[in-house]
Amino acid sequence: MTSPMFEKIALVGIGLIGSSLARVIRREGLASHVAISTRSAATLARAQELGLGDSYTTQANEAVRDADLVIVSVPVGSSGAVAEEIAPALKKGAILTDVGSTKASVIAQMQPHVPDGVHFIPGHPLAGTEKSGPDAGFADLFDNRWCIFTPLPDTDPDAMEKLSEFWRRCGANIDTMDPQHHDMTLAIVSHLPHIIAYNIVGTADDLESVTKTEVIKYSASGFRDFTRLAASDPTMWRDVCLHNKAAILEMLARFSEDLAFLQRAIRWGDGDKLFDLFTRTRAVRRSIIEAGQDIDAPDFGRQAVEHPAKS
Repeated sequence: MTSPMFEKIALVGIGLIGSSLARVIRREGLASHVAISTRSAATLARAQELGLGDSYTTQANEAVRDADLVIVSVPVGSSGAVAEEIAPALKKGAILTDVGSTKASVIAQMQPHVPDGVHFIPGHPLAGTEKSGPDAGFADLFDNRWCIFTPLPDTDPDAMEKLSEFWRRCGANIDTMDPQHHDMTLAIVSHLPHIIAYNIVGTADDLESVTKTEVIKYSASGFRDFTRLAASDPTMWRDVCLHNKAAILEMLARFSEDLAFLQRAIRWGDGDKLFDLFTRTRAVRRSIIEAGQDIDAPDFGRQAVEHPAKS
C-alpha cells in the first residue's frame, strides 16, 4: 500500500465536492488524517455519522491547524471570510486551494489573507450534480473530469505538481488557465446553462394555471432536464452570478443575439437556417461524447448519472 500524500488534509465545507473528496481521499489513502469543518452543526453531525473524516469541528481555524493541504469548498461569496478566518492557523509550507466556479473573484478575496510561506493555488474541479450536502458525494465524482488551476505568477512549481498529482489520484485530468479566461469559459459552458435553466423553470412556475395541471404531469426530457439544472444549490449559484458578473453578462448578450436570429428564422419560416443550426449543434453533442465527458446512452444516460457506483 502506498504511503499517504499528505499527513493531514483539512476540508473546509462538506457539501457535494467536499464529501466526494473525503470519500476518494479515504479510498485512495491520500491522507493519514482528514479534518472536516462546516459552520452547520447538523451538517457536521451528518458528516460524522457517515464517517467522512477523522476529526470534526465548526471552527475552520481549528480544522486547518497543522494541515498540509487545505481545500476550501464553500460558496464563492464566502471565500474571503473563510481565508481571513483560517489565515492565522495555516502552517508554513501548507498548500491552500479552493474549488470555486469563479476564479478572479476568489483570488481577489482570498489572496490578501494568505500568509507568507503558504502556497495558494486556486482550483476548480469541473464535476458535480444538482444534489448538495454530505450525503450527495461519491468517490467517483471526479473520474475523467477536468480540474482547472489558475496559478498565480509566483506559484511554487513543486507545490503545483503535488496538488496536481493529488487531483490526478482523485481521478481528474489537469489543466491550467488564466483566471479571466477561466471565468469567461465557464460563463458559457456552465454558468449560462444554469441561468437559462433557472429562467425557463421560473417562467413555467409563473404560469400557475398551466404549471399546476400540465407542466409537471407531462414533463418530457427537455423540460425535465432543465429542472435538474434548476435544482442546483441556490446559494452557490447566487454567488456565481454576483462574482462572475462581467463574463456572464457578456455571454447573456451573445446568447440574446443568437436567440433573436433563431426567433427571426422561426417567424419567417426559414427552414434552411433552422436545419443548419440544429445540425451544427447536434455535432457539438457528439463531440462531447467522443471527448469522454458524457455517455451515449438512452435518456441522456440519466440512470448512470443518478445512480453512480458508490465506493
